[in-house]
Amino acid sequence: MMRPGDPDHHEFMRPDLYNPPCTGMKHMTFFWSNNAEILFSGWPGTSPSMYLLALIVVFVLAFSVEWLSHCRVMKPGPTNLSAGMVQTLVHLLRMGLAYLVMLAIMSFNVGVLLVAVAGHTLGFMLFGSRIFKKPSSPPLATTKTSDLPPSAC
Repeated sequence: MMRPGDPDHHEFMRPDLYNPPCTGMKHMTFFWSNNAEILFSGWPGTSPSMYLLALIVVFVLAFSVEWLSHCRVMKPGPTNLSAGMVQTLVHLLRMGLAYLVMLAIMSFNVGVLLVAVAGHTLGFMLFGSRIFKKPSSPPLATTKTSDLPPSAC
């Protein structure tokens, strides 16, 4: 039997390094509870008020993704380097927020899923649907409604 002090002892042969003891249960199916980990280890913890804050954060992230998907931050016409950089930065922000929403949903918490869908839905209803758009002449095939191309899954 080898001991840690032996010259032929290797740390990679210790099974406890490969299978560390479980510190908590990770759900791999959807569950409903305010005791969840969303995005960061230990957050929001077991406090119902922190869970509510986490749900609000996920809602705002999803809503922001829809806003960025349909916003116009540049005036029509510019094609120079600075306009391209602004467009790229807005795309970077939109994709980063979309991935954060996806990672939050991967907590498998039903509340997180519901607020993410609600945030995307309300964001699309306000910024992407025809409900709140002013009636105008029929849109031309070349009319852009956003600075960014649509996100594709």
